[in-house]
Amino acid sequence: MTYSIAAQVARFPNLVFRVVESIRRKAAQRDFSHSREASAEGKVFIVGAGPGDADLLTVKAHKLLQVADIVLFDWLVDASVLAMIPRHVKTEFVGKRSGKHSMPQQDICQRLVALGKAGYTVVRLKGGDPAVFARTCEETEALSANNIPFAIVPGITAASGASAYTGIPLTDRRCAQTVRLMTAHLQDPTKEPDWTSIAAAMKNETVVMYMGLKRLGMITSRLADVGVALDLPVAVVENACCHNQRVITGTLTTIAPSVAEAQIEGPALLIFGEVIHSRQQVSPELLKHYSHVSFV
Repeated sequence: MTYSIAAQVARFPNLVFRVVESIRRKAAQRDFSHSREASAEGKVFIVGAGPGDADLLTVKAHKLLQVADIVLFDWLVDASVLAMIPRHVKTEFVGKRSGKHSMPQQDICQRLVALGKAGYTVVRLKGGDPAVFARTCEETEALSANNIPFAIVPGITAASGASAYTGIPLTDRRCAQTVRLMTAHLQDPTKEPDWTSIAAAMKNETVVMYMGLKRLGMITSRLADVGVALDLPVAVVENACCHNQRVITGTLTTIAPSVAEAQIEGPALLIFGEVIHSRQQVSPELLKHYSHVSFV
């Protein structure tokens, strides 16, 4: 058996980037506590990093990354976005992933408060949009309780990004008049969503499920148990809007084994509904000709 370094880099590009970036930044930065004087009043910007492609970052988000003292970022923030942060800006990884929690949410809140009280300009960089399954309220409540001013900058949520880059519409007046965004992770892990109400709505609704990859088998089984048609179209989008995006399509009965066979590791988005039959033949490669456009 041979071991290919290139193959491992291709398999885990974000992980490799973070290791290299950490070394590069340590060499470029002096001790954070002495490198820059804190501003008179600390402030926090909670910023959406979008679904992957750095060119989908908002102009406002890009400007804030340039003036921050420190950026606290999540696991889902793509390497191409992190590369936009100037070398002198300190970065801290505070991400969480299923089974791989690096920092409890309470500790993240306390860190934001501590930096705000110390007078720093903080960017809390979150994958996707801060308003969608990002635990933003927990952080803003902590900031408000400590009288630390903050602002929120929206980002493109994964559902919208995946729709654009795969051609799968979220709505289609012929079959889906509404769209539901939901998470497979409830605050109480012993509880489950109301599968019956979800099943009833699926007749004319698209359901997009975040953080559901590891529970895909259970989810499809529960939906089948409450009467969802076994031939309901399902799509799983891995690494949406990134260079290594993959799309697996199937039905309620075939999608779980297809995903297992394809060795999908995530992060991934689950899309349920007839809109998958309305998939448009988009050519995302066209966007490569207009990538990394300079911000003005």
